[in-house]
Amino acid sequence: MKWFGLSCFLLGVLLLPSTRNVLGLPDTALNCCEGDILLLLDSSGSVSSYEFSRLLRFLSELLLPFSLGQGQVRVGLLQVGTEPHLEFGLDTHSTQHGLQEALRRTKQLQGDTNTDAALRLAKGLLTGAGSQSEHPKVLLWLTDGVRPGRVDEPMEELRKLGVSVLVVSTGHGNYQVLRKVVTPPIENHLYFVDIDDISIITQDLREAIIELIHAERLWVVQVSFQSAVLQWRPVINSNTGFYELHYNAVLPGTRYHRRILPGDSSWVEISDLQPDTSYTASLTPKSNEDYFKTLSVTFTTLSEVLSPAVVTVSDSGPDQVRVSWGPLQPDQVRMYKIEYGALPSGQVSIVTLHGHQNSTVLAGLQPDTLYLVTVSALYSTGKERSVSVKACTQEVLPSLVDLQLTSVGHGAIQAQWRGHEEGLRGYWLRWDGGETQSLFHQGSSYLYLPPGTLSTHLTHLAPRSRVCVSPVYRTARGQGLCCTADTQPGLTPSEWTNTHTHT
Repeated sequence: MKWFGLSCFLLGVLLLPSTRNVLGLPDTALNCCEGDILLLLDSSGSVSSYEFSRLLRFLSELLLPFSLGQGQVRVGLLQVGTEPHLEFGLDTHSTQHGLQEALRRTKQLQGDTNTDAALRLAKGLLTGAGSQSEHPKVLLWLTDGVRPGRVDEPMEELRKLGVSVLVVSTGHGNYQVLRKVVTPPIENHLYFVDIDDISIITQDLREAIIELIHAERLWVVQVSFQSAVLQWRPVINSNTGFYELHYNAVLPGTRYHRRILPGDSSWVEISDLQPDTSYTASLTPKSNEDYFKTLSVTFTTLSEVLSPAVVTVSDSGPDQVRVSWGPLQPDQVRMYKIEYGALPSGQVSIVTLHGHQNSTVLAGLQPDTLYLVTVSALYSTGKERSVSVKACTQEVLPSLVDLQLTSVGHGAIQAQWRGHEEGLRGYWLRWDGGETQSLFHQGSSYLYLPPGTLSTHLTHLAPRSRVCVSPVYRTARGQGLCCTADTQPGLTPSEWTNTHTHT
């Protein structure tokens, strides 16, 4: 009865109605916070199975609204038993579904209450190598208060390292001990509650956590040579106020720009900036319900990139190429002019295109020819910028005209063919080997012949050998022909499988 009376008294003192809900917490995930929450859960034998399940259900409800992952809120669960057990680390879950499933699957350890060992592990998780030192960190300790051990010193170490300590006690905990370990203010960070009534502290505890890890900063998520996109965590909504934005170049004599933004906004794009210039921006939430500090950021726009900055050649063929360029700047470029001619002194042709286009096909070109292509952007201001590249059309590769095989004995044939002479560098033969094939040829033999050779004698062929001949040009092989010959004696060429196919 004494504990129950004390608990009722403490509930009346510690669970005062909250005046800190400045966010108007939504039912959906909160995009308000950035930091680490490590749950230190008493999983020893002094906690009944019923209490343990209620604690897990409470944590599930407490954490449900938060957005999880890098740049948001990271949650880890460390169980206290005879030996501490890390149920899941801070980087394990980036979705609410994964976190809720992990809480549902958590099993109680039983054993002793070795809180001291668990706190040593918690220190490494929150402040050791791999931790995000720039982000706020919270240790939420849930205990039944039975024999917590010597926790004063390790808790003090955590607080000195910047970790905020909050405590929820569901049993006969020593108020004087627990009040020493929590981070002030005690009335917001220390809760005594009966396990059956634990849900009544959910909102107050969540708001206390939000105050600790609330991300009050303004940052640049995108910047170009003439614009920037700023983003921030919402602290008000359209019903409670608005945002006032000021920005200016960090140069003497420059004037300030001012914009009023709706209270439900969380980003803004600033345009008409000067390239390669440093700017400072400040954002002030304006609300009649509370005071919010001004957020500031400094950034530098990129150097101006005038089109065309890059010109590329693709889809080259014997009589055409595709020319592309960028970046596309239709608001500034009135038209593009493409000039091209064969090197070294070919006739120059000109194509003009609208400023919205960034690609065209140049047709009617000569094969196997080097061209100089110049892309010029004509700006509305009258200035002009040009970039030149070299483009080469492909060589015309005529196919082999004919291939005939004639038997000249057992395992031997006479191969004859016809091809186009223009640009020809030779012929490439491939055939299946017989008795003389080697491991290096992997069952096939090869032969290169000069361009004036139109026949050759092949011996030691395997039964039903396949012979292929391809014309060779300066840049590649042309399309060849293949023929399968039966080298058995007594057969005439008309009895062979003599279907020609392309190589």
